[in-house]
Amino acid sequence: MLDTPVFASAAAAAPHHLASEAGRTVLAEGGNAIEAMVAMAATIAVVYPHMNAIGGDGFWLVHEPGGRMHGIEACGPAGSLATIERYRSRDYDIIPSRGPEAALTVAGAVGGWRLALDLSRSLGGRLPLGDLLADAIRHCREGYAVSDSELRTQSNELEALKAAPGFLASFWSDGEPPKPGARRKPAALGETLQQLADAGLDDFYRGDVGREIAADLERIGAPVTRGDLERYRAQMVEPLALKLPGLTVHNLPPPTQGLASLLILGIFERLGPWKLDNFEHHHGLIEATKRAFAIRDRHVTDPTRLKRPSADFLTEAVLAREAAAIDMKRAATLPLRNGDGDTVWMGAIDSNGLAVSYIQSIYWEYGSGCVLPATGIHWQNRGQSFSLDERAANPLAPGRKPFHTLNPAFARFDDGRILSYGAMGGDGQPQFQAQILTRYRAGQNLATAVDAPRWLFGKTWGASSTALRLESRFDPSLLERLDAAGHPVTETGLAYSDGFGHAGMLVKHQKGQVEAAHDPRSDGDARGL
Repeated sequence: MLDTPVFASAAAAAPHHLASEAGRTVLAEGGNAIEAMVAMAATIAVVYPHMNAIGGDGFWLVHEPGGRMHGIEACGPAGSLATIERYRSRDYDIIPSRGPEAALTVAGAVGGWRLALDLSRSLGGRLPLGDLLADAIRHCREGYAVSDSELRTQSNELEALKAAPGFLASFWSDGEPPKPGARRKPAALGETLQQLADAGLDDFYRGDVGREIAADLERIGAPVTRGDLERYRAQMVEPLALKLPGLTVHNLPPPTQGLASLLILGIFERLGPWKLDNFEHHHGLIEATKRAFAIRDRHVTDPTRLKRPSADFLTEAVLAREAAAIDMKRAATLPLRNGDGDTVWMGAIDSNGLAVSYIQSIYWEYGSGCVLPATGIHWQNRGQSFSLDERAANPLAPGRKPFHTLNPAFARFDDGRILSYGAMGGDGQPQFQAQILTRYRAGQNLATAVDAPRWLFGKTWGASSTALRLESRFDPSLLERLDAAGHPVTETGLAYSDGFGHAGMLVKHQKGQVEAAHDPRSDGDARGL
């Protein structure tokens, strides 16, 4: 097994080392896990712009030392001008993925930071906002090295991305993508973060920053207005929970796919005995994924429009029914929709046991591609998950929240351990979460569980067919058994691939020490005290 970093009392893990260092710095200054996460979120929004931005959304799970779980939903709705009629009148059959018409939802991440800091203060948090944003501002002003992950990213619909207002000027140089060794200074974004540090995070929606955002969105022709920004508020939500032998797993309700993540684990638990990395382990998880996604695609929508409570799908009766439908010798055929996603997952646990699992995203790499000149903010394309069919599960409508692949995860073990974990990767997120958690439960340590080869079922990242894609480090005999069972096996030929997510895990033990690991597929690490 690989060695897992162990820290005496607190740790932070992120897919970029500058973000984990920002978290460690806050923890060292006496900040709590929420404050550390805001510093990490701001920093990674600067240095990992292909994966996330303050023009995107975020979701939080927060665990209090006494055991209470909090959820924060920080996703913005469709703008007031984002109607089906608007897109149909412009001859769109689907919502475009790039450009101003893709920038159709309010960005909720900063509102989530604000609500999280309100919770932090109620729990004794005391650090000034300026201290939390200081590293992010410094990286904007002094510059940062373009990450290896960004250098190797292959963007979908590249020509449309290049045509998006502000993209080339912000992320490329002289019409060429960045080269190894390139550095970037997003000065306008730094000034925006400084304004938020001085005026408060609410300024993003209802102050000077909000005014500039709205003016630029109107100028480029995006359907989000000043009124949409002013009306936006992140909100507290009740997390979903699933009891498994020895632990309870938590995730977020719709519009996230947190339900699917819990369903996979609940269905798999009822499939009978398995051993780590044997056929039953992987076949069972793949088939549980298919059943979970079928429920997700029928049920998950704007939370105000749900036909039944999500917890209804986590009962013993439903989980047993879904497990009984699985043939443990043969693969079922089940169409899955395309669910791309570029995202960051990060975790933090402080010395008191306050813990955070957080995810922040702009959906596709670089989101809509639109960079607003006055503020330097690039805007998400999360609204692409809406449909222009009024009869669909998630039809476009002003004020409606889009379906979200984002879902941070958390587990509480009966022996007192707490585990913050998660992964980026669109439809892959629930699949990667299940793989790393089952590995940890089977006895692998965190570093080994996160490092181990992964598979991905579906059509994510622009694949033309539904396949079971695998990294190259699996035992060939396992691939042969999966193929013989009817799984459409495709080996990527890569030992480590960004296409299989950037995952991380942190566990705090009863004696206080924290183990933490982040993905070798990313530019990140775990750091702590």
